[in-house]
Parts: sequence; C-alpha cells; structure tokens
Amino acid sequence: MRYFYLLVSVIVSWVLFLPRTHELQTSQSLVLLQLRKHLEYPPSLEIWGNYSGDLCNLSSTAHVSISCQGNSVTELKIMGDYKLVNASGFNGFAIPNQTLSENFEIDSFFTTLSRLPSLRVLSLVSLGIWGPLPDKIHRLSSLEVLDLSSNFMFGSIPAKISRIVKLQTLTLEGNYFNETVPEWLDSLSNLTVLSLKNNRLKGEFPSSICRIKTLTVIALSHNKLSGKLPDMASLSSLHVLDLRENQLDSELPRMPKVLVTVLLSKNSFSGKIPAQFGDLGQLQHLDLSFNYLSGAPPSALFSLSNISYLNLASNMLSGAFPDKLNCGGKLGFVDISNNKLIGDLPSCLGSPSNERVVQLNGNCLSVDSQHQHQVSYCREALARNKQSRGRGTVVLIAVIAGAVLVLLLLVLGVLFFCRRYRSRRTVEHNIFAKAVPDNSPNGYCSELVANARFISQAAKLDAHGTPVSRIFSLEQLKDATDNFDSSMFMGEGSMGKLYKGRLENGTYVAIRSLTVLKKYSIQNLKVRLDLLSKLQHPHLAGLLGYCINTGGHDDSSGNRVFLVNEFVSGGNYRTYLSENYPEKVLKWSDRLAILMGVAKAVDFLHTGVIPGCFNNRLKTNNILLDEHRIAKLSDYGMSIITDESEKLEAKGEGPKTKSWNKTNMEGDVYNFGFILLESLVGPIVSGKGETFLLNEMASFGSQDGRRRIVDPIVLTTCSQESLSIVVSITKKCISPEVAARPSFEDVLWNLQYAAQVQATADSDQKSDSTS
Repeated sequence: MRYFYLLVSVIVSWVLFLPRTHELQTSQSLVLLQLRKHLEYPPSLEIWGNYSGDLCNLSSTAHVSISCQGNSVTELKIMGDYKLVNASGFNGFAIPNQTLSENFEIDSFFTTLSRLPSLRVLSLVSLGIWGPLPDKIHRLSSLEVLDLSSNFMFGSIPAKISRIVKLQTLTLEGNYFNETVPEWLDSLSNLTVLSLKNNRLKGEFPSSICRIKTLTVIALSHNKLSGKLPDMASLSSLHVLDLRENQLDSELPRMPKVLVTVLLSKNSFSGKIPAQFGDLGQLQHLDLSFNYLSGAPPSALFSLSNISYLNLASNMLSGAFPDKLNCGGKLGFVDISNNKLIGDLPSCLGSPSNERVVQLNGNCLSVDSQHQHQVSYCREALARNKQSRGRGTVVLIAVIAGAVLVLLLLVLGVLFFCRRYRSRRTVEHNIFAKAVPDNSPNGYCSELVANARFISQAAKLDAHGTPVSRIFSLEQLKDATDNFDSSMFMGEGSMGKLYKGRLENGTYVAIRSLTVLKKYSIQNLKVRLDLLSKLQHPHLAGLLGYCINTGGHDDSSGNRVFLVNEFVSGGNYRTYLSENYPEKVLKWSDRLAILMGVAKAVDFLHTGVIPGCFNNRLKTNNILLDEHRIAKLSDYGMSIITDESEKLEAKGEGPKTKSWNKTNMEGDVYNFGFILLESLVGPIVSGKGETFLLNEMASFGSQDGRRRIVDPIVLTTCSQESLSIVVSITKKCISPEVAARPSFEDVLWNLQYAAQVQATADSDQKSDSTS
C-alpha cells in the first residue's frame, strides 16, 4: 500500500508539472514571435512564423541562431541586411529602406526582450534598430556577450549596463552614440572585449578603462575622442588597442608588454616614440602614421622578434638611422615615408634581396632609387615646425585673453542695457526695432558661413607649416607662357586650357585657365584657392599659386581663374599603359607602386582634411609621373572652387537621399576601380567602359580568362597571388552596390599587401635564378 501511494504521488506531481513546463515553453516562444513582429518580419526570421515545433530545435544559419538550456532561451543571434548610411545621413529619425519604420519603438522592443531573463548571449546586428538604447537593457542581468553593432542607436550608452556584472564582451560598434565614453566601465570587472568603434563618441579616453585587468581588446577607432591617452601599462591582458582616427593629442603613454596589435594612426599624438615600445616582445602590428611624432624612431622597434607590420609614415620623425640597425625576421612591411629622416638607409631596409616592402618616399635619405628631398629641406621644415609651435602658444594666450576681454565687455554691455531698459522701456524698444531692419542681407550671412567653413580649415593647415600660395598677376603668367603662345599649349579638357610656363626663377609650371561662376565673392574664392594650395602631399601635383582675372573677357557670369601647378615632366599614366609607347612599358611591381601612391593621395584628400575633398576626377590621364616614375595626381579638389558637389553625381550612386559626401567618396572609389582595371588589362578597356565591365569581368575568375584579357606585360611580371588580390579589390571598387565598395584605406591596404606578396615572389625568383 505504501508503494501504491508513492506511485500515485509521483504521477500526480508529473501531471501538475507538465502544464507549467508547457506554459513556460509557450511563453518563451511567444516572446520570440513578438520580437519578430517588433523587427517588422525580417526575411531571416520567416521560418519562425512557419514552424510549429519548438523554436529551440531549429538548426542555426548564418543569420539566425537560438540556443536553449532547459526551458529557457540562453543565446539569441540575429543578423539582418540593413546597410549603414553616412553619419550625416541619419538625424535620429527613421530612414526608408535604411532603418526600421517610424512605427518602431525601441523601448517596447527591449521590454519584450527583457522577458528572456536567462539570455547569456545576445547579438542583434544590422537590423535597422534606431533610437536611444533604453536603460532597461540591464534587466538581462545574465548577459555575458552583448553585440548590437551596425544599427542606428544614438545618445549615451546607458549607465545601467554597469549592473550586468557578468558581461565579458560589449560590442556597440557602427552606431551613432554621440556622448562621452562612460566612466563606469570598470564596474564590468569580467570584461574582455570592448568595441565602440565607428560611432561619434567624444570627450577624453576614460582612465577607468585602465582598471579593467581582464581586457584583451579595446577598439574605439573612428570616433571624436580628444585629449590625453592615459598610461596603459596596467592592462596586463591587452592584446589589441585600436584608436585610429580620433583627435587624441597627448604624448604616447606606456603600453602593456603583451600587446600584439597597436593602431593609433590619424590622431594628433606628439613627442617622441617611447623607448619602451622597443620592449613589446609580442608586438606584430604597429601603426603610428599620420600623427606629429618627432625625434628618431627607436631602433629596437625594427628588430622586435614578432613585428611584421610597422607604419610610421607622415610624422615629423627626424635624425639618422644607426649604422648597424637590425630588422626582425618577420618584418614584412615598413613605411617611414613623409618624415624628415636623413642619412644612409640601413642595409636591412635598403637591400633589394630582403623579403619586405619598404616605403620611404618624402624624406631626405641618401638613396638614389627613391624620391627624396635635399637635407636642407628637412632641417628647414623642422625649424619651421618649432617656430609654428611657438607662434601657436602665443596665439593661444592671445585668444584666451581676447575671450576674457570680450566676455567682460559683454557682461558690462548687458548690465548697461538692463539699466537703460528699466528706465526707458518704450523709447529703447523703438530704437531696438530700428536697429534690426527686416530686410537684412541674408546672402551676406550665408557667405560668412561658407567662408568660415573654409577659413577654419585653411587656418588648421597653415598651423601645420604648409607653404603660402602665391598670387600671380596676369602679366606674370603672360610672360611665363610667351603670351599664351601655341607652342606652350599642352591640351584642353573639361576644366579648361592647359599651358606650360616658365617662371622668372626658371621653375617650370603647368598653368590651367578656367572659368568659375560668380557664385562667390572674390574674397570667398581666394579663401577656397588658398585652401586648395595648402593640400600638400608627395603624390599630389601641388597648387603653387593662382591669378583671378575679374575683367577683360566676355563671360560676365564668371571669373577667369588661372591655377599655377607643379609641372610634372614624365607624362601621364595612360601613355605608360598604351601599346603605342612600348618604350614606356611598366612591369607589375611598377604599376603597384604608382597605384599605391595615388591611393595614398586620395585617402589624404578624403580623410586628411575637413571638409574632405571629393569628385577628384580620377582617371589614368590625370595621374602624372615624374622623372623617377613617382605618381602625382592632378586636377584634384576642383569641387572646392567649382562647387561640383552640387551638380555632379557619382556613377552607380545610390538613392538621391544619400549625403553627397558619402556618394562622392564612393564615386572616387568607383573611378579608381577603373584605374585599377586599366592597370590590369591595358588599353583594351579604353573606349569600352560599361560594356567591357559587364561582359568581361567574369573572365577574371579563371586562369584562361585572365590570359585572354590581362595585359601580357602584367601576366609575365606578376605573381598569381598578387594579381588575385588586385583583381578582388578591383571588383569591389566597381561594384554596382554602392555600399559594397571599400574605403580608400581598405584599397590602400590591399595594394600594399599585393606589393608585399609580389616583392617576396620577385625575391624568390632571383634566388632560384642565382642558385
């Protein structure tokens, strides 16, 4: 009997428990279906609506994954296909075909999501989620991984995330968060990965982050962080530090010894590279390019046992290398270009037998095969830089004093006005009304705004020691060209006629004559021309000066402008690709060097100045080569003075609602893709354009196809791996899908990698031929 009662008790308990279990499973399933509704039924979740079984039993796909434990959902990963737009294209509201609709409510979505309290992994990527991230995210207190990347969330990062103490990975990259990086991040004592890159975060780098000993990855690149970078040495587990493209302006701090990758390019770091960097024994990738670092680079950096990528380009590094500098065995890429280095090049960087790519243009080194300045140039540039820093300090003091004086006068003015207002209210009201007439010149105000936009950038470039543009008279240009004689005529294009000239000091120049519409005042036009002249880069045919002729021609709608550019004697790149000039033929490695130079120049035009310069007329005719076959881009930045941004549209562009900066940047990428294409196939592409692209691009996928269409000179001088890398990036550049096109930084990286592969192949071939 006792066993009978025991059996009955077990059966009754099982019967009572069964409905509760079923109810719990139903509850979780309903939450998932409700989330699908919130996300407006994305195609990747269509199977949820058609499936009648337990959703936990569904097989994972590349876009959706659900894991359960017991009766609860513990992992939820959903990836959509919404494409991000340029930051200026999103203003906090829904964008058709870019975000979820205006009916989406982010607060309701996360309320529903919080009904999955057992979630340990949550990944919601590229789903078009928009709005400020709600505080109630902290209700998912079991989370260990949170990935909300590539959405449209903005505002601040909620402080209540600090309560999710089990969190190990926090990834919010590719959103529009626009407040400061939180100080409370050290509350997440288990955090290993922190990725907030590609947002609009501002303020200083929080020192509290340096107290999170478990961190292995810090990625805060492509934000607006400024100020000082604190001592990082205490982060004893940190392997990756990515702070590219911010506004950090301190000296470089100490780093943890376990670092593998350090990316600090395109900031404003100054001072010397710390000798402690030479002790980072596990370091493989170091990028300090495009900063204001000075002094001699530590020799130990080059000899680190694991270093493979070292980029110190575009700084103010100076001095000479030691005679016996050694390079690490794994060092495959070195870029020390555009510094102020002098003396001899160490054998491990200069010997052609080494299996590494070395970029060193734009220095004052004692080498014959590279484009170098005279030693006096580097010394004078360093002296100018010191003087400009001194002037900057004086200017800063003057600005502060002026601001205090203005504030004091403003306070006195307000007090004076209040006293008069109390005593003479009626009279003062009439006087004030007369002082602000209704017909104020709005055009003048808009021009002030336009001027300010370019004046501020010109002032910034001037602070960097760029040369002052020269204003020529028309008589001087007539003397230089023998009164624009036909013997000095070089050609005519959409931007006007081009003449060769010789200045009074014997310098040869290229003088372009064009008409600029009278949309801007002469003063505004001068500001724009001054800015254009300050765009200095080793791979740009620089603007030396200009002449504005306001009269003496029939076109009353525009001003005649003469641009005086650096003269580049070697001809244009297209002639070097043509069958008509076999004596100028370029092998594959030479073409890669030219393409890398142009890519560096365009990347500088896009990201090195604000506002960026787009619509840069990229074509092989506008790539000039000097006597050393160093590439110089011409006809760049014309949109600054012709305002092409308002009337030109990139080929293959996306919707008209897209911001013009993004469209034109991608238009430059698209046009550069055709330069790559011509570099691959030679003159066959000339005149065929779209037809060739549509019919022949597929041929690159097979060896037979490549043999049929690729320039024979390329085929006989390239390695297949190097060729494949360039073919791949070419296809991406000319993709019909605008969002699929890479940035110029990506294009440059691929070209550098292709050059490295080619250099290794050439070295191996030489070794085989001599053995």
